Amino acid sequence: MQTPLNEDSVEAHDNKGNSSKAAHLIVVGNEKGGAGKSTIAVHLALGLMRMGKRVGVVDLDTRQRTFTRYMENRTAWAKAQGQSLLIPAMVPVLAGQSRHLDEREAEEAQNWQKAMQALRLDCDFIIVDAPGGDTYLSRLAHGQADTILTPINDSFVDFDLLANSAHGALAQARPSLYSEMVWEARKHKAAREHKSIDWVVMRNRMSMLNARNKQRVLDGLQTLSNRLGFRLAPGFGERVIYRELFPSGLTLLDLTEKGSAIQFSMSHVAARQELRDLLIVLKLKALQGATFTF
Repeated sequence: MQTPLNEDSVEAHDNKGNSSKAAHLIVVGNEKGGAGKSTIAVHLALGLMRMGKRVGVVDLDTRQRTFTRYMENRTAWAKAQGQSLLIPAMVPVLAGQSRHLDEREAEEAQNWQKAMQALRLDCDFIIVDAPGGDTYLSRLAHGQADTILTPINDSFVDFDLLANSAHGALAQARPSLYSEMVWEARKHKAAREHKSIDWVVMRNRMSMLNARNKQRVLDGLQTLSNRLGFRLAPGFGERVIYRELFPSGLTLLDLTEKGSAIQFSMSHVAARQELRDLLIVLKLKALQGATFTF
C-alpha cells in the first residue's frame, strides 16, 4: 500500500558555491559502535533514491568504512548479475595526516568543506554515516546537520549514550557527553544560521515480543526526550536479514531484483513499513506530497 507524506516543501536559498536549493544534511550518529548506524544510513539513502531523490553520502568512519564497503559489495553484485542498481553519490573525506592537532583539524575541515560543496551541487539529501566515537570530523558534521538521527539498541544498556541514568532516576539523569555535544551543535547553528537542528532518536533492533522491559525502555526514552529535546522515532525490528544482505550489498528494497537469492516474505513487508514509518517521522520537507514507491 502506498502511503502519502504531508510535509512542507524545502525553501530554496542561495549559498556561496551551492545550488539554489540547499541539500538537506542528515547525520546518522552517536558515539557507540554496534548500534546499526550504517545499516540505517544505507536503507535511508536507498529509500530516498527509490522516491526519486538525488542522494549523496559521506562515510566518516575512516577506519571501518562499513557504508563504503557496503556500496562496494553492491557494485560488485550488480556487475556480476548484469543488473543496474541505485547507488548514491559518494565523496571520500579523509582524516588529517599532520601530527599537530591544529593542522590536522584544519586539514579535515578543508576536506569536509570540499565534500559538502561537491555534493550540494547535485543532491537533494546528503547522508553522513558518522563513526562510533568522538572525532573532529564527526563534530563538524553534527554542527552542520539539519537532522541528527541517533539509533540506540532497544536496551537500558544503551541509555548511557544519551544520559547517565544511575540508580534509575531518569528524570534527574545527567546528559551524556554525546548529548552535550548535540546540544552545543544545535546552539551554535541557531546562533550562526538562525536554524534549528532536528534531533531524532530511534530505537533499533527491537524485540518482536511485547516484553515488560520493552515498555520500560519506551517510557524511559519518552522521559529523556522531554529533558534532552529530541523526538522519538519508531525503530527497526531485530531481523537476521540485515546481516545477510551486507555481502551482496542489497537492501530490503532490492529483494525482488533478479538474481536475489533471498525469498521475499511478510517479515520483509513489515520491515519496509518500518522504513516508511521512519521517513514519515523524520518530516523531511522535500518529500511534501510524495507517495512511497516501495
